[in-house]
Amino acid sequence: MLRGLVLAVTVLTIWTTALVQAQTARVLLADGFDYPVGKPDASGYRKARGYVPNGHLGEDWNGTGGGDSDFGDPIYSIARGVVILSENVRVGWGNCIIIRHAYRDTDGVIKMVDSLYAHLNERKAKVGDIVDRGTLVGTMGSNFGQYPVHLHFEIRKNLQIGMNRGKFARDNSNYYNPTPFIQAHRTASSDFVKVDIPLKGF
Repeated sequence: MLRGLVLAVTVLTIWTTALVQAQTARVLLADGFDYPVGKPDASGYRKARGYVPNGHLGEDWNGTGGGDSDFGDPIYSIARGVVILSENVRVGWGNCIIIRHAYRDTDGVIKMVDSLYAHLNERKAKVGDIVDRGTLVGTMGSNFGQYPVHLHFEIRKNLQIGMNRGKFARDNSNYYNPTPFIQAHRTASSDFVKVDIPLKGF
């Protein structure tokens, strides 16, 4: 009977460990952050609309060529991380990708953020993909013609948001202003440290 109990506990431990491992990805810390277009410095692009707390919670990026000349342009991961969402979520979003990044902040503390890329024409990365800074993850679109072509881009400090923005305060408690965040984190100390990044959370 004791042997059976030990066996059951062992099986449960293995199953629990596998379940936890399946819901995380072990990823190197990001070594810095770049812009999602015109890598690394947004060359050839302009910020058509900025971040406004309690209003527009990200940035809209357009090519400088005007009109929809930027349709199909490459969209890049802003930093090393793991893709936690890649799907057509429809409504006002269309094709979206969310990438989760772990980084060592200027105070030395390891933190995580989610970067969101919306209205894509194509998604080039799938859930679970580990990407580097500058990896192609999608192409610029218009949410199937609903909008003029542009990239809607967000950086979230709250990892619970996902695609349910209405459940959270629309302010700096949950979001970063993307450009100042990127400018403050162009380089980061990765120390070749790997951390477990949760693949779920919303």
